Amino acid sequence: MMDEKLTFHFDVDGKDFTSAGQASVQVKKNLRQLGIPTEIIRRVSIAMYEGEINMVIHAGGGKATVSVDEECIEIVLEDNGPGIKNIDQAMQEGFSTATDTIRSLGFGAGMGLPNMKRYTDVMDIYSEVGVGTKIVMKVNIR
Repeated sequence: MMDEKLTFHFDVDGKDFTSAGQASVQVKKNLRQLGIPTEIIRRVSIAMYEGEINMVIHAGGGKATVSVDEECIEIVLEDNGPGIKNIDQAMQEGFSTATDTIRSLGFGAGMGLPNMKRYTDVMDIYSEVGVGTKIVMKVNIR
């Protein structure tokens, strides 16, 4: 399929909900062009979209890097937001720190991180309060 790792970089605008999800849409197109199986693309797209939305809601945006090789797709999301105070609590379905305004827009149901974990094979969260968060997710192709 491919001899070397392909890497795509995206900036996630933290001020614009309408642009949230643009990176995951572009990744979906790129993976389709590479001939990645549909089910893998679906999992990557869901995990990436949830991550993008979290960066917009909580961190004022950030950066997404997606690397693809023959074995797996790696998604790295990095932001300079407030950090996650309690990762175990944040991983519980339904837990959310989103404001009422965010919830009124249909976001902030507390399913972002649980869905990111559900649709990936590996997910690691590195977060420091007041510094930011880095999430590394992997979806195996084989």
